[in-house]
Amino acid sequence: MRKPGPQRFSEDFRREAVRLVRESDRPVKDLAAELGVSITTVRNWLRAIPKDKTPAGRVLSLEEQVRQLTKENERLREEREILKKATAFFAKERR
Repeated sequence: MRKPGPQRFSEDFRREAVRLVRESDRPVKDLAAELGVSITTVRNWLRAIPKDKTPAGRVLSLEEQVRQLTKENERLREEREILKKATAFFAKERR
């Protein structure tokens, strides 16, 4: 049986994972498991991706907010579709 190759994650996925870890009070181990990524990978991303350089408390323009929310909305839809497919796949496997 062939071992699967390394997974590739988009830059947006990596940055969002790092943001979740930095803003959450939850353990990295738990968040990594939920994201389907090894804890070592998440720690590597934390070292590689610098903390946000925008000043704390900076107010985003409406345009920036819309752009960010649109991007997040698209990502969440993609994640939902992946989860739907995974659920269907595993439900079929259990029969």
